[in-house]
Amino acid sequence: MLTAAVSAQVAFDPAAVARRAFDQLVAGDYPALYASFSPQMQAALTEVALREKVGLPIASLGKPVRIAAPVVMKSPAADVVVFNTAFTTASFDIQFSVMPGGKIGGLFLRPVQTAPTAWTAPAYSRAGAFHEREVTFGAADWQLPGTLTLPAEGKNVPAVILVHGSGPNDRDETVGGSRLFRDLAEGLATRGIAVLRYDKRTKTHGQRMSGLNFTIWDETVDDAVAAVALVRKLPEVDHSKVFVLGHSLGGYALPRIANHAETLAGLILLAGGSRPLEEVIIEQSEYLGATPASLEKLRADAARVRQIKPGAEAVLGLPASYWLDLKGYSAPAEAKKIHIPMLILQGERDYQVTMKDFQNWKTALGDRPEVRLRSFPGLNHLFIAGEGKSLPAEYQKPGHAAAPVVDEIARWIITPAP
Repeated sequence: MLTAAVSAQVAFDPAAVARRAFDQLVAGDYPALYASFSPQMQAALTEVALREKVGLPIASLGKPVRIAAPVVMKSPAADVVVFNTAFTTASFDIQFSVMPGGKIGGLFLRPVQTAPTAWTAPAYSRAGAFHEREVTFGAADWQLPGTLTLPAEGKNVPAVILVHGSGPNDRDETVGGSRLFRDLAEGLATRGIAVLRYDKRTKTHGQRMSGLNFTIWDETVDDAVAAVALVRKLPEVDHSKVFVLGHSLGGYALPRIANHAETLAGLILLAGGSRPLEEVIIEQSEYLGATPASLEKLRADAARVRQIKPGAEAVLGLPASYWLDLKGYSAPAEAKKIHIPMLILQGERDYQVTMKDFQNWKTALGDRPEVRLRSFPGLNHLFIAGEGKSLPAEYQKPGHAAAPVVDEIARWIITPAP
């Protein structure tokens, strides 16, 4: 006779478990899918990141028109189940790792294509104009690896630290076929500017953060402040010309970073968020055609966020501590209190941080002579050029940050005040 523990581990069909997770992903039922994840998987991919990095790109592909029979590869550690799926606009292999006990321990999306998607340097990156070295920094328990990109020639150069958007981003801020931060690092270093980029804490220490009552300070701000301290010690850098660039959530957090870092020469916001996160999540889901039931659940979760109390359960994949810390926070209002040069750039095709946000920044800071605002027609959230309605599927295609954006940042860093 099997014991209860053994019985619990064998009394499920991995293909059925994976198919249920597949159906939840395609239907946009992210809370149910997230609940099926193992603790390690939940640490690596929050519910918010699941929606933004996985769910919304899948939703943008249209409806499944063909779902092949699952391919199951069994192993003692986990059963791997792959669904080859043709959507309206593209085909993907959607792979789940089903752990002993029936939890989902891995989720991977692989475009079915023949063309290679390996990153290649953009035209504005000049080989030989810069060199790179690896660095490690941060608090002893939370050290992060990064890459310092330095101009090949020149001393006392200006420097910029790159701060990520939401999710467990790597130092290149890899999204599908793009590497926004690597583009910026090579493009700016080619133009004589040192750049530090690093792996985000939720990528490097995601498992340790699981279950912690963390905030945006732990996720983003503290590490950016530590990065500034590191750059200030570099002999190659002009310590009076240290800037911080924040993309998306990184831009949203920039006022806090500026208030707690040593004096900065300026701030650069690329698609910087300006509104409460729960509001933005609903708007993105509406834009991408989420089902009425999914939107109803999101609105209920947003209402919970607005009324959240200490000790409450996690909402939208983030602990109560995260939401409590941001309660009442307005990035534009906080930025108004900071009197240093700022450059605020926005892609006009961006559906994640929209022209509404750009207008909020303009309303708050547009009359300040030390602030420059510019929007770019045709650019999406990753500052890559495209046409028509921006959808997550375009992120899977190889692309580079537009050269005018890199030029704008470089010119402004050299002369930040108008």
